[in-house]
Amino acid sequence: MSKEQLPTSKSVDHDEWRKQIQLLQQELDEIKKRTYNFEVLLRSHVSDYVVEAQELFVLYKQIKKAKKAKRLEQKKRGKNYKEPKGLQVTDREPNIVIRPEEQKEKRRLYREAMLHVHPDKFHMKNEEADVATELTSRLISIYKTESLEALQAFHAYIFKGNANIVLGDTASQVKVGSKDDFLKLEVERLEQDILAAKESHLYKVLHEYENPLTFIDELKVYYQDRILKLKKRTRKGL
Repeated sequence: MSKEQLPTSKSVDHDEWRKQIQLLQQELDEIKKRTYNFEVLLRSHVSDYVVEAQELFVLYKQIKKAKKAKRLEQKKRGKNYKEPKGLQVTDREPNIVIRPEEQKEKRRLYREAMLHVHPDKFHMKNEEADVATELTSRLISIYKTESLEALQAFHAYIFKGNANIVLGDTASQVKVGSKDDFLKLEVERLEQDILAAKESHLYKVLHEYENPLTFIDELKVYYQDRILKLKKRTRKGL
């Protein structure tokens, strides 16, 4: 093998990261598949209970709302009642604040990457079109849900020629940052997703119960108790 054909340490590292990513993704997919199939099985046994509980809960909320409206009408008829003034404060989850300059940079990186890897540019090359489809899907997900740092890493990963896709001539004019740890971030993301998937109650039932099907009886007891309580609360509305 000539010196020019020898693989660089960086290309070897990328191959190792990709293999690890593939294994982690397979593990995550298997966990999701097993958990989903188990959930479908459970629903087939308790669907009637679930529907009845949902119907009673909706009725309970309607009764509560009607009682609240009735109490308000009674207050309005009182001599000392005064209409509330000003804005009413409601409980809301705090929004994640992204600085305008960060959002602007995210949008720039996203548009630039999308311009070069959109599947329509590779419609005559089936294999590259498939790669482009995966890249754009991941690009959209990172842009919408992840940090600027993650998008910078993915942008560098694409334009440094690591994405197994041949970009157009204009790609060489794109300025690429020094951050090139996208594959490492992907491994960390998948590891976190696997940990989260294993924390789900259904996964624990599948792996900790001697016979996971006994969980069906637990669910039936839970819903029977919930239905009984809801029937008591909605008795006047039935």
